[in-house]
Amino acid sequence: MKGIILAGGSGTRLRPLTGTLSKQLLPVYDKPMIYYPLSVLMLAGVRDILIISDDRHTEMFHSLLGDGSRIGIHIAYGEQEKPNGIAEALLIGADFIGDDQVALTLGDNMFHGPGFSSLLQESVKNLDGCALFGYPVKDPQRYGVGEVDDSGRLLSIEEKPETPRSNLAVTGLYLYDNDVVDIAENIVPSARGELEITDVNKVYVEQKRARLTQLGRGFAWLDMGTHDALLQAGQYVQLLEQRQGEWIACIEEIALHMGFISAEECRRLGHEMASSAYGSYLLDVAARGMKVAAR
Repeated sequence: MKGIILAGGSGTRLRPLTGTLSKQLLPVYDKPMIYYPLSVLMLAGVRDILIISDDRHTEMFHSLLGDGSRIGIHIAYGEQEKPNGIAEALLIGADFIGDDQVALTLGDNMFHGPGFSSLLQESVKNLDGCALFGYPVKDPQRYGVGEVDDSGRLLSIEEKPETPRSNLAVTGLYLYDNDVVDIAENIVPSARGELEITDVNKVYVEQKRARLTQLGRGFAWLDMGTHDALLQAGQYVQLLEQRQGEWIACIEEIALHMGFISAEECRRLGHEMASSAYGSYLLDVAARGMKVAAR
């Protein structure tokens, strides 16, 4: 499976912070925002990833992450000239996707919860069409809302409905089979000229090949697209990391956990940042990994 992170957009809701800097490069407590969606794809076992941004910020992402080889993955870069809808990422990434399945995630979404990696990998393994993830919210009128049957099959999706059929908001994480490129190519743009991801998902619903997994109690889904949401996300990460001593979206630790890099490689990465708390944490993670490997 290939992975795409849509990290474009103009970030207007976060001005003036995004006057010169991409939203996805803003700090969320102790790491850049892009680390959070990147960690999701890595937890799903995806190692071939395309980051789509605009031409002003692509080089910044490359300076931060390079080609991904340091953490045992491959990162390529694509450009979206202007925000033309989430589904356009599938067209920009068509050659990158090739004949593979694809996981598409939004660059300003954070997911965290127990057993999330196993849940993602199971969803990838059993993918037949489209797999979405729903999160219960108290104000579903503000979101795309999914209606499911008892087996988890998606029956309908409505965008910001006045009378929602459920309280399950469709999150910014989408898993698709290879048919999605052809589907996206045939989507009619909205009145604003955008290719809506909901229209892509509705095709799978009509084909009865769409499923929605509910992220319930114990999970966190955060859209970090406003000043308040950005602050709340940082406070969430700070609270859990300081209380539990385990870091969220530490991509080097995830690479070690997934077998993408060795404990020794993790230790070297930690040494490069040894003067920071992040580097010290990596050194501890590497030391634990070396002890396990020596058993």
